[in-house]
Amino acid sequence: MTEAATQPLPDDRRLTEAQMLEAAQRFRELLGLRRTVRDFDPRPVPREVIEACIAAAGTAPSGANQQPWHFVAVSSPELKRRIREAAEAEEREFYARRATDEWLEALRPIGTDWHKPFLETAPWLIAIFVRRWGRAADGGKVKHYYPTESVGIATGILLTALHTAGLATLTHTPSPMGFLNEILRRPPEDERPFLLLVAGHPAPGARVPAIERRPLEAISSWV
Repeated sequence: MTEAATQPLPDDRRLTEAQMLEAAQRFRELLGLRRTVRDFDPRPVPREVIEACIAAAGTAPSGANQQPWHFVAVSSPELKRRIREAAEAEEREFYARRATDEWLEALRPIGTDWHKPFLETAPWLIAIFVRRWGRAADGGKVKHYYPTESVGIATGILLTALHTAGLATLTHTPSPMGFLNEILRRPPEDERPFLLLVAGHPAPGARVPAIERRPLEAISSWV
């Protein structure tokens, strides 16, 4: 087997146990404030902030380091309008015909319906695509390994980066989402939409559902 090229670890911090615990607790407290928001303020967010957050997402680990993600950051009012119209068409079908009674009951405490005004109100939409295939220099396909898992990790980092930057977010997954390929001109033979991420400032007085997160003992086991 060919030996892979290596380099020194770029972040070789030597934290004490007390420093590790303090850093972990601070991070937990920061993420504990993150909530999904549906009421956005239209005021702009600098492109440079979104660029930095997407660049952070691009540091995610991926299968064979193939980095099988593509992020389309949308601020154009016209494109946001088209995305909203297409998403609401799919959502109307979901709430009227596709969703089971059980699914609708699970959504009831959240208070959602097919209306998605935030897709136009928020200053940024970030469409996240899974790149199922890469392209070789000769145009041939290159298989990507674990693309969905890799993009899921990158999306989690993106959400965290946006929250750390003081922005509110919402993850939106209308089904199907093929309209994003068409509107955003992404090749459907190579890429499929993974998630539509809404980002911006929360509207003044924004409210969120009164929910609780499961405690540590309910989500972990120690053996």
